[in-house]
Amino acid sequence: MRESPHPLERSLGMEFYASDTRGIGGRIRTRAEDFVVEEVPCTVGSEGPFLICRLTKKDWDQQRALKELARQLGISYKRIGFSGTKDKHAVTSQLISIRDATSDEIGRVSQKDLEVEVIGRSAAPLTLGSHTGNRFTITIREANSVMLPEIVDEVSRVCREAVPNYFGLQRFGVVRPVTHVTGSYILKGDYESAVLCYIGEDYPVEPPEVREARALFRENQDPREALRTFPLPLSYERTLLHHLAANPGDYRGALLLLPPKLLSLLVSAYQSLLFNRVLSRRIARGGGLLHPLPGDRLLFSNGKEDQVTEQNQESAGVQVRRGRCRIAIRMPGCSKERGRYDDDAVMATLLAEDGIGREDFCRVSDLLRTRFEGASRPIFLSTAVDTTVEDRSVMLSFELGPGQYATTVCREYMKGDPLTMI
Repeated sequence: MRESPHPLERSLGMEFYASDTRGIGGRIRTRAEDFVVEEVPCTVGSEGPFLICRLTKKDWDQQRALKELARQLGISYKRIGFSGTKDKHAVTSQLISIRDATSDEIGRVSQKDLEVEVIGRSAAPLTLGSHTGNRFTITIREANSVMLPEIVDEVSRVCREAVPNYFGLQRFGVVRPVTHVTGSYILKGDYESAVLCYIGEDYPVEPPEVREARALFRENQDPREALRTFPLPLSYERTLLHHLAANPGDYRGALLLLPPKLLSLLVSAYQSLLFNRVLSRRIARGGGLLHPLPGDRLLFSNGKEDQVTEQNQESAGVQVRRGRCRIAIRMPGCSKERGRYDDDAVMATLLAEDGIGREDFCRVSDLLRTRFEGASRPIFLSTAVDTTVEDRSVMLSFELGPGQYATTVCREYMKGDPLTMI
């Protein structure tokens, strides 16, 4: 294991690499075509009230693309479902479901760099995680040329075995990683701080006019003045500001005007941060990704869980290495857990440090009408990566399951500033 030297990664709990090689550096997303994602869907039928379409987009934020589609169809954005969130600066292909739409209506949709193709129908809408995975083709440009083929081969070998299954940078906000911070304030019931964070926290890679607008609001907290400076594309921030201008001090009401899916993502981003931090602490203690320790949680493909003990440790290791189960860490939520696993104790310590408890997840579940029960997540991912090295460019092709991040694989090769991956 090699430690990450990058403060941003470490602040998000991504403290280690599985590979010991030096990084090849470089950049991804030099152009949208350098990051291609194709969703691997589940089986699509031919009957039901939900029209299933393949949405292909280039350089479009997903929420903005779906809202534009809803506008052209003359329907509520809430009628569109999807199974995974796709990147903006990329070429992506995914399935969406639209309730009570027709093929003729889809045929009239016209928008640059957006294509919608009817695939079939379904009795139920698509929901998060209902696809089987994603195929990626990613090009790293301007890589270091010294021993490039040898390093790529070694990292590819490690990726076939196991790399930390971190939630990637985009889970926390690509340009402005504040989703987890906002989510933690929501969990604490500190809605004022949540709104001020979401609107006012700025980051160096944002355009100067955006940073100035955020800084001005952070300084005077005047929503009417902020509306005169906040750029129109920052629609969510402007929604909050409009509400505060009309209803001074109603931070809770302002938050509830945000799309439910966005609000749930803010809270789950905090859960993701905790997972990353607990995983890194496990690695720091010397815990291997493929070698179970007494007190570890084992997660089987059917959802069953078991605990590693001194008596079954050896057989558990065999099962992990044969792919029958994986070591897992449980993210906290509203459900009652017995706390008998070692990672539960570490998680409880982190929650106590943040002043957040199970009852807070239950309260937020009621507030947002979204269940935050908690879930177990494997601590490693593995994938066969096909590579092509040409001069100072490296093309990576691989497939990952739902909820796994391509940048988690890319960072093993690059080991550079995480901002070179956005």
